Amino acid sequence: MRSSHLTLCAGAALAAVLVPAPAALAAVPAVPAPVTVTNNEENRNVTVTPSTIAAGGEVDLRVHICNGKKAVGTSEAFSSPAYFNPAADGGLFAEARIRSDAQGRDYGIHVKCEDGDGSASGNVTVVHHRTEPTAPVRAGGGGTALAAESDGPGTSHTLIGLGLAAAAAIAIAGRSARRRKRL
Repeated sequence: MRSSHLTLCAGAALAAVLVPAPAALAAVPAVPAPVTVTNNEENRNVTVTPSTIAAGGEVDLRVHICNGKKAVGTSEAFSSPAYFNPAADGGLFAEARIRSDAQGRDYGIHVKCEDGDGSASGNVTVVHHRTEPTAPVRAGGGGTALAAESDGPGTSHTLIGLGLAAAAAIAIAGRSARRRKRL
């Protein structure tokens, strides 16, 4: 078993034990599972991961056609054609970027071998996840961003400030009095 797979399983088990199910479902967005769509004519399939994605995202495509050579995948959802190359598992692999202006709906994917030896099809679902800012950016000179969030100086700050101002006034008055005595 690969270490990344083992780590993922251990993390999922730990999360299942520590986080109650309703809280886990509310806090963590669902990770779409890969979908396999079969083309009935040639019994060829396209695996799209993730099968549901936001506009502007990137999907991984896998097929087992073309005898492990090259293929091209097209879709209205893609910003450009997806060019498949041999993968380690013997199939073909490509990455495709979803257009940033793609509408939220299902799009068909068509993969054709470059030598004309086969084809496959599948689907990808595009969703819109618009994020609106909810608060200003917490930026500034180090800790000043955190200080800006407070309600202002409290009573202790006010008393310290008044004490320092009084001490400064007394020092200035004392110095002025000494200068007058010298004259």
